[in-house]
Amino acid sequence: MPDKDLDSPGGRDISSLDFDGDGILRLKWARGVVIDAPNAQLAMDRVNELCGGQPTPLLIDMATTDSVSRAARAVFAKPCDASAIALLGSSAVDRVLANFFLGVNSAPVPTRFFTNSDEAVRWLTSQGHDRA
Repeated sequence: MPDKDLDSPGGRDISSLDFDGDGILRLKWARGVVIDAPNAQLAMDRVNELCGGQPTPLLIDMATTDSVSRAARAVFAKPCDASAIALLGSSAVDRVLANFFLGVNSAPVPTRFFTNSDEAVRWLTSQGHDRA
């Protein structure tokens, strides 16, 4: 992720944002972050900048997030350059957050929750949108 992101308001809430070897864009939130609308919008703006208008699979690691505000969920429900989204978590709380998001908000692209990164990558790749 470019250094300028870390200096942006909310930029320090994003731990990393970059492509992996499979062409999947991976977003990892900082430990304990409360995701609100401004940092959700910053993250989606950065995703769109990196994708450059090309539909791209997105893996969001939410395992260390504390919570996601209602306004942030509304931001995440808007279309962006993600072609499919895998939400990666590690706990029952993560699953509840993801299921709440998926149940309340209509995701603009196929979106699923996973507790295993390899399974998430396989699913994203199966969606037919890999950049590799």
